[in-house]
Amino acid sequence: MYDPVQLRTFLTVAQTLSFTQAAGRLGVRQSTVSQHVRRLEEAAGRPLFLRDTHSVELTEDGEALLGFARTILEAHERAAAYFTGTRLRGRLRFGASEDFVLTRLPEILEGFRHQHPEVDLELSVELSGTLHERLDAGRLDLVLAKRRGPGDERGRLVWRDRMVWIGAEGLRVDPDRPVPLIVFPPPGITRARALDVLERAGREWRIACTSGSLSGLIAAARAGLGVMAHTRGLIPPGLVRVPGLPDLGPVEFALLRGQRVSPPAEALAAAVLSGADRLTRAG
Repeated sequence: MYDPVQLRTFLTVAQTLSFTQAAGRLGVRQSTVSQHVRRLEEAAGRPLFLRDTHSVELTEDGEALLGFARTILEAHERAAAYFTGTRLRGRLRFGASEDFVLTRLPEILEGFRHQHPEVDLELSVELSGTLHERLDAGRLDLVLAKRRGPGDERGRLVWRDRMVWIGAEGLRVDPDRPVPLIVFPPPGITRARALDVLERAGREWRIACTSGSLSGLIAAARAGLGVMAHTRGLIPPGLVRVPGLPDLGPVEFALLRGQRVSPPAEALAAAVLSGADRLTRAG
């Protein structure tokens, strides 16, 4: 009833909220993506997406299908791995952005370790800017991180969102005083975006807190020390959007492969892409 190929297409559209982007990631035509979604909707007997010329959104039934689709695809992949008799081996150096510390990325990695117990997975959690540098230096094999900015199309798009200003509930920024910033140290991509946006808008700013860990920034924000730029879909508990500041624009997260392409890296990339919707949810 539910074709794995169609389910994979459905998950990709749900992650990118774009039939065009989904087609690019899957390497097929947009008409093929539309056909897969239409057939899946016919099988389910219900619409899965609300779409017009400007936007794509999941329906309530589409949200429900996300979990079923992941379960079906994971079972399909386990069966395929078992009967093909292929066992991946080797060392895999994977880097993940600090942004995903509080998401369900550990579930994806746990599933990968269960399926491929003979792969020596080494995880590095760093700032996106640092991960880009380590990947370019050949010190990582696969990276899940923010793209550096507009025009950066490296890697395979995993997820697109917008950046927003967040802080403690009730916090208000005085328009006549410098904006108190809570930021990662350089080469943080989010830091660079925040400073650039404020300077372009002519807003003065000051650094209220610098920390290399997301937990440190969250603690400072919860204490009301200032505001921080953050991905809209990953706002930590206890923090809310802060109005009255310049728009930070969109943000894209991508999977980037290193100089050495290996079967373990390809397998983990496939696992991250198939479970990307979990990256917007708390663990």
